[in-house]
Amino acid sequence: MLNKPVYILGIESSCDDTAAAILMDDKLLASVVAGQEVHRNWGGVVPELASRAHQQNIVPVVEEAFRRSKIHKRDLHAIAYTRGPGLLGSLLVGSSFAKGLATTLNIPLIEVNHMQGHVLAHFIDQGQSMPSLPFLCLTVSGGHTQIVKVTSHLEMEIIGETQDDAAGEAFDKAARLLGIEYPGGAEMDRLARLGDKNRFKLPEPKAPGLNMSFSGLKTSFQYLLRDELKKDAEFIEKNKNDLCASMQGTIVDILVKKIIQASESTGIKEIALAGGVSANSSLREAFIDLETKGYKTYVPAFEFCTDNAAMIAITGFYKYNEGLFSKNNESSLARYPLGS
Repeated sequence: MLNKPVYILGIESSCDDTAAAILMDDKLLASVVAGQEVHRNWGGVVPELASRAHQQNIVPVVEEAFRRSKIHKRDLHAIAYTRGPGLLGSLLVGSSFAKGLATTLNIPLIEVNHMQGHVLAHFIDQGQSMPSLPFLCLTVSGGHTQIVKVTSHLEMEIIGETQDDAAGEAFDKAARLLGIEYPGGAEMDRLARLGDKNRFKLPEPKAPGLNMSFSGLKTSFQYLLRDELKKDAEFIEKNKNDLCASMQGTIVDILVKKIIQASESTGIKEIALAGGVSANSSLREAFIDLETKGYKTYVPAFEFCTDNAAMIAITGFYKYNEGLFSKNNESSLARYPLGS
């Protein structure tokens, strides 16, 4: 007798995207994401506004996920939700909804670490090749930059991370300094493709072992602009493409050097990329280029780079198979270290 499929609803609300997704085992049936344009006016995510928008979006987003999946709530086997890390007010909206629906349906609740979800997004089956265990994963986002050793789907260890700012934060800061509107990552990436990454030499901050540092790089970039603007008030506009390319190229070089170092120290040649910054074209190209040097690399589909609920649902699927369920009284966590 064939095993019946497992249906998992995933809910993600860690920052400013309200997302819901439904999986049948590891196959994606529906993925819905509602963004929040209100933050564009403030140059960054405003936590209070984010939580209010989640409250408005959560019900229609979940209902749309069910509509697209063509299954009913009673077909669900479990609900997975992001427990952390993230903005506490935003997390509470998603977790409260998940807890309430799981109680109503009398099905298990599964808490998920947001960063673990980014790693496991590679295992959402869309016919692509998937990493073989063990593998290394470079997770890069606005809030995190980590090198993760993945021994099994549910066993992960951080072996390197930023000691200060995340790489995504360095991108955001540079974009603001260049007058690029929030969110500046995509526009900075576009302009960088038109520029010369070797035009401006920026220092690569030193960090011990497999750790990284980006705070000093942000400061160096700021000082470069300050000094050159004193000589020419139109310096940024005249050199914006090259400035974007130089900053982006430096960040990518740091990340690639560290993941190569991690591979050499662990002997693991399978390397994956994850997180919001994995949508950056230069970083993706650098990862793919590693294939010519004897590495096996995995770059996520664009829909799984930024925050989404499919990655929460796939993590929930693996935890469901191991019977790793949660209690209704578990609190959301603004800080939730991977592996804790």
